[in-house]
Amino acid sequence: MEQLVISDFKLGIIAGGQLGKILALTASNWNVNTYILDPDEQCPAASCATVFVKGNHLDFDDVYNFGKKVDMITFEIENINIDALKRLKAEGVIILPDPETLSLIKDKGLQKEFYLKQNIPSAPFHLYASKAAIMAAIETDKIEFPFVQKLRTGGYDGQGVAVINNKNESKKLLDGTSVIEKCIEIKHEISVIVARNHAGQIKCFPPAEMLFNQAENIVEKIICPASTSDAINTKAIELASQIAASLNFVGLLAVEMFIDPENKVWINEIAPRPHNSGHHTIESVITSQYEQLLRAIFNFPLGATDLKMPSVMINLLGEQGFEGKVKYEGLSKAMAIEGVKIHLYGKKHTKAFRKMGHVTVLAQTIEIAKEKADLVKQTLKVKS
Repeated sequence: MEQLVISDFKLGIIAGGQLGKILALTASNWNVNTYILDPDEQCPAASCATVFVKGNHLDFDDVYNFGKKVDMITFEIENINIDALKRLKAEGVIILPDPETLSLIKDKGLQKEFYLKQNIPSAPFHLYASKAAIMAAIETDKIEFPFVQKLRTGGYDGQGVAVINNKNESKKLLDGTSVIEKCIEIKHEISVIVARNHAGQIKCFPPAEMLFNQAENIVEKIICPASTSDAINTKAIELASQIAASLNFVGLLAVEMFIDPENKVWINEIAPRPHNSGHHTIESVITSQYEQLLRAIFNFPLGATDLKMPSVMINLLGEQGFEGKVKYEGLSKAMAIEGVKIHLYGKKHTKAFRKMGHVTVLAQTIEIAKEKADLVKQTLKVKS
């Protein structure tokens, strides 16, 4: 049964960053009132939500009291007080994606165990309780180099991840409960965003290729369609659909994948929310990832995910050496380039590599879109 959307329906969105902002703007097209919970009164979503509620998403009371104000809760981050969500669910508040699913996804160790149980290809791994335990395993040759360390909880935008190539790099190890993964040789990194509603309808967006800033491990470009083969794309969509169905997932799920030199597809991580790799869908796909999330949680029919035009999305990152009040340089020149769509998040303070906005470039071919995206990257700068 579909969720009734009426003039006084209140959708709660936990966290008010750029994802929350764009989701709130999308919900306004359907006359849905949006409530945002965030500790920062100047967060991007505060200016466009119906109601802003100041509070910490990790605090039980803040999350619980917020939940009592709204008819439904969704979120733009995984790191939320789960106990508060579970209590709200027990008291009848609709929370989508489900808190139990969020509990699994926010813990990378539980994610890995889920893939193993479901026979979903993912890098071989071991779980360790501390940095000391990892060091002991290295000393006894129980861990082979190179390997990837991921903190089980709390990581984002490349934080909470360390690549250890040899024993001399052990000083880079992070302290905390961790997943240690075998390094997969990577030919491509792609993302498939999949939506599933209560009725069990599943739709995937076209696979998008992710290119990273290697220094900061932050996505710099999203290319859609990806350069991968039809066979790889079909396999990637099958795996994303399998994960969503196996989790009995309702909402929007971003599935990040590695493609190795033998063209085998490996699952890296999943995120139960709108994702950086789906920003381009606002302009390049018939249904954006944000509208698709709303369709899924309201149990409406899912929208078409056909690509309208090839696109390249670039993140606007704060320039190195600048920190403080935001100043954009080259905005007019970038806007003069045909097919350029600029999104500024409204963050008041910039610093090196902080995500301050994104630009989607549309063109008749992906080669032209790449050339224009490179020009935008050279032209548009975020300074202070």
